[in-house]
Amino acid sequence: MSVSHTKRICQIIKLKPSAVDEYKAIHAAVWPGVLAALERAHIVDYSIHYHPPLQLLIATMKYTGQDYEADMKLVAEDPETQKWWAVTDGMQESFIEGAQGSGKDVPWWTEVEEVFRFEGKSQ
Repeated sequence: MSVSHTKRICQIIKLKPSAVDEYKAIHAAVWPGVLAALERAHIVDYSIHYHPPLQLLIATMKYTGQDYEADMKLVAEDPETQKWWAVTDGMQESFIEGAQGSGKDVPWWTEVEEVFRFEGKSQ
């Protein structure tokens, strides 16, 4: 079922080669509080892919709420999410000049422009 106000998001960041195994392991058992914060913020269909030749993490998600910026601020203020980011940010290298970590004024992950979408025929 498609929601008319769904926003699709794609983001990228570099994964440090020394952190690949640890990053995969922690994401095999994401903390329940982190998932709950995402759910409260209307994030659905969230996945992260890894492309080893470029050490690239590619995250895709859908936002189904009404105020993306406000909901992302709530995620950034969540104590368990802040602890999660303290662990995962050290495994990553941002492409954005001046970025200091997740949830700060300068974005940590780089948003990528959508240039094509095919949703198929409606049933």
